[in-house]
Amino acid sequence: MLDDRKKRILQAIIEEYIGTAEPVSSASIVDNYGFNFSSATIRNEMNNLEKTGYLEKPHTSAGRVPSAKGYRLYVDELLNSNNISFDEIRYITNRLKTNVNEIEELTKIATNTLSEITHYTSVAVGPKTSTHIITDIKFVLLGTRVLMAVILTDTGIIKESIIKFDSDITELQVENLNFIFNNRLRGKPLGQIDTPMEEYIISEINCELKIIRPILQEINKVVNEDTNIYLEGKEKVFDFPEFNNVEVAKNVLKILDTNELVLSVLNSTNEKNINVYIGNENEYDELKDLSIITFKNSLDDKDLGTIGIIGPTRMDYSKVISVMKYIKKVLDNRWEQMDKD
Repeated sequence: MLDDRKKRILQAIIEEYIGTAEPVSSASIVDNYGFNFSSATIRNEMNNLEKTGYLEKPHTSAGRVPSAKGYRLYVDELLNSNNISFDEIRYITNRLKTNVNEIEELTKIATNTLSEITHYTSVAVGPKTSTHIITDIKFVLLGTRVLMAVILTDTGIIKESIIKFDSDITELQVENLNFIFNNRLRGKPLGQIDTPMEEYIISEINCELKIIRPILQEINKVVNEDTNIYLEGKEKVFDFPEFNNVEVAKNVLKILDTNELVLSVLNSTNEKNINVYIGNENEYDELKDLSIITFKNSLDDKDLGTIGIIGPTRMDYSKVISVMKYIKKVLDNRWEQMDKD
């Protein structure tokens, strides 16, 4: 355990380093933070913090930089999690008041807003749809051989697909499709649209197999398609000294473009309010030089997706966490209101 003086010095060093991106000296702490300690005392405490793994000393500098262990203590115990201005609160509130009642669209707006305010790259994954409840299925004849299928769920998600056939379909057949599909699937999870449906529908409806099979295949394809990933502010990677090297920047951009990796990280987010993964705490080697902060959208037991920030370990954790907390609060209120409506 660190005593109060060490914690105060560690906090000052981390905040100085976040602001300057330069190794921090004892002199800069004395000059900028007004401690009633001598420079010699601060140097001694910095040596102790280095020995216990909270600080590191770059080879080319006499100053110190935070380690992942130091950042972890800072995030868990020392940072100000109310580092958000009135103007930022008003801006977030106005952006998320938008007249949108679809979860995916609101998630995109929140992701964009998060990146705008924090100046980091933000990323989000849409909700897992397999457990969402079907409220309506509608088939609409667009032409004698073209059918549109629309599936609505209790979370406002809409899945649609255009299905083409080799032979004509009648309005009566479409009416029968609407009745049978809704009778069978309304009130059930999207994940229950599967191949046994084919046998059921064929037995219930006077419709040829060559009509039923394409419908079920296309609906399954749409329902099980890859989850949407939203990325905002990818170009902000170039704003940080850590990524000034072209090869390093390319590597970070490659990570952001690897959907499987991003999806895996976001899907591993737990139900905690805010999740912070610093450097080596990340599961994947590609992310060891980055920090990721996420929160999960949920209503009761429904997964409504995950929103996150990806940036250097020298991240302004206080600002990011404060903004995320407020965005999550506003979104939670929107989800509850949408559920009531």
